[in-house]
Amino acid sequence: MEAREIKSGHLRQLADYRRSILQHPPLRHLFLELTLRCNENCLHCGSRCGEEAHPPELSLAQYKALLDEIKSDFGDALPVLNITGGEPLLRRDFFDIMAYANGLGFRWGMTTNATLIDEAVARKLHACGMKTVSVSIDGLEATHDRLRGCKGAFAGAMRGIHALLDNGGFQHVQVTTVVNHQNIGELPALFELMCGMDIGSWRVINIEPIGRARQHPELLLTKEEYRLLFDYIREKRMQGYLLTYGCSHFLGLEYERQVRDWFFLCDAGIYTASVMANGDIAACLDIERRPELIRGNILRDRLKDVWEHRFEVFRCDLSDRNEICRNCDACEFCRGGAHHSWDYDNDKPLVCFKEILF
Repeated sequence: MEAREIKSGHLRQLADYRRSILQHPPLRHLFLELTLRCNENCLHCGSRCGEEAHPPELSLAQYKALLDEIKSDFGDALPVLNITGGEPLLRRDFFDIMAYANGLGFRWGMTTNATLIDEAVARKLHACGMKTVSVSIDGLEATHDRLRGCKGAFAGAMRGIHALLDNGGFQHVQVTTVVNHQNIGELPALFELMCGMDIGSWRVINIEPIGRARQHPELLLTKEEYRLLFDYIREKRMQGYLLTYGCSHFLGLEYERQVRDWFFLCDAGIYTASVMANGDIAACLDIERRPELIRGNILRDRLKDVWEHRFEVFRCDLSDRNEICRNCDACEFCRGGAHHSWDYDNDKPLVCFKEILF
């Protein structure tokens, strides 16, 4: 049997499984956006973090009440907490929140720019239970600093990574790179940099036309650069390196399972929910923050009730909303793609790899 037939069979099994769990999907990952404040100003930020006007943040007492509620409602099936922002470490009560979560038995990891991490912070992160961490490196020094709107961002991130590696004892330290038109030529040099560090993996994703990146179309990849990116990831993986593509997008039978360890599945609303800095409840934090996609708020709603009864908008195929997608021969596997890259104003995907990769 050819590889394409095997992949097609596995993708059909995945589609059947997805349909079977939609009635009672398990909440496996809960993202907590502790703040939208940030000490950087990234050109590609999906949440527009670092801008002046931001909603009020939940207090320490409100986070403790939320964690107590989740512990009571989910018992032994607690979701893994994924801590993000903005830059989470800007909260003065960060360690109070996470020590409380750790004391309740939550497993947790964090996404950070690492510029606020030194040896002492790394040890405190380990002491309050952090297991995994993802640090952003978006190019060599000049490129990284330019994309992040902050001189010294690269040097600070590298210091933070080495502090985590040298002092933490964490299960997994990952580096994430957002590949765009300005840094794709630096992939070989970045690869050498990653090989020189004892990181757990290097996660590579393409820039998406969402958030602040929509103001910078010059950063988007060309068709040729997309193929170059996926060929590069596949080549390095075949050589045994711990390089992986992110969760976004159906890539066609040529690349599926070649550039990451799993087949495409948008987890938003199926395994994943999030609580925004102001308490709003939604699915993936990268999804456009529209009123119809905000399903509740923890200050007035119980998370479990919202998860079980108000997430229907995330548990249907996006392809049903668009005739071209609905009639596409990849519809069974793609289902319209990821929720974060869907244009809800025009009901069409912002990114589609058909005729680019397959």
